[in-house]
Amino acid sequence: MNQERVFKVLLGPHISEKATVLADSKKQFIFKVATDATKLEIKKAVEVLFNVKVAGVRTVNVQGKTKRTMRGMGKRNDWKKAYIALQPGQDLDFASSAE
Repeated sequence: MNQERVFKVLLGPHISEKATVLADSKKQFIFKVATDATKLEIKKAVEVLFNVKVAGVRTVNVQGKTKRTMRGMGKRNDWKKAYIALQPGQDLDFASSAE
């Protein structure tokens, strides 16, 4: 995978209450990823950017919500999120990785 694709696969961490509980208890982290990204691309991107070993990747396609607007019905964009499980002894720290 070329270096340019690594930066386009991961869009950012998904911060929520559920994500925080998973990170503390099971060392799993949730990222928003490109909709065309594969599990292998996601795994390689996390390993290259954060210097950790990934045990597994699970992905979920999230459907955008339908919202009522002043001009009628609208729809938010669909997006994809990835659950990243790290190998034992590995940890991911967002603060120190953004150098």
